[in-house]
Amino acid sequence: MSAEIDKTIKIQGLIRGLLLGAILTVISIGYFYFMIGVASAVAITVGSMLFTYILPIAVAALFCLGLRKKIGGFWTLRQAATGIFIMFVISYLTIFIARDQVFARVIEPNMVEKTKTAMISALNKLKDATTKPDEKKAADAKILEMRKGFDSDKNVSIGQQIQGFGVTIIFLFVLAIAFAAFFKREPPGYVAGN
Repeated sequence: MSAEIDKTIKIQGLIRGLLLGAILTVISIGYFYFMIGVASAVAITVGSMLFTYILPIAVAALFCLGLRKKIGGFWTLRQAATGIFIMFVISYLTIFIARDQVFARVIEPNMVEKTKTAMISALNKLKDATTKPDEKKAADAKILEMRKGFDSDKNVSIGQQIQGFGVTIIFLFVLAIAFAAFFKREPPGYVAGN
């Protein structure tokens, strides 16, 4: 019975990973259009917190609960970590393909330039609104740092992309364990170590 549940967890993790990736791609693209549509540094910062952290974590938590419910409502820490890790990796790959390859290269090829322009414009408006010289200097330093960051992102090598992918997989594994510890629900009568 356990082997059947493990197989179901893996299959459902894959399916839910595709769905989670599609939803997070839509959220990410929505944030891109939100960011280039508003010209306020405060709105971009609040939107960043909402679209980058709060919504994705909430959606991932709902998917974890749905995955647990789909297999009967109970799973061990190992089963939870396996299912959630598969779901997160498939979700990451879906986002990479849909947003980073298709959207950013075909639909919106100037995505990076538009993002850079929107963020620098918002910081310039914030700088112009302040009257304190120290805050203007800090804003200028932040704009310079942001420009350097965007310029360095243009020259990413294949090796750096592979290294980034590896770091992301490790991060997703740690995140999956954290989610698994939070969402695990041991079956009744289960003794750890058996």
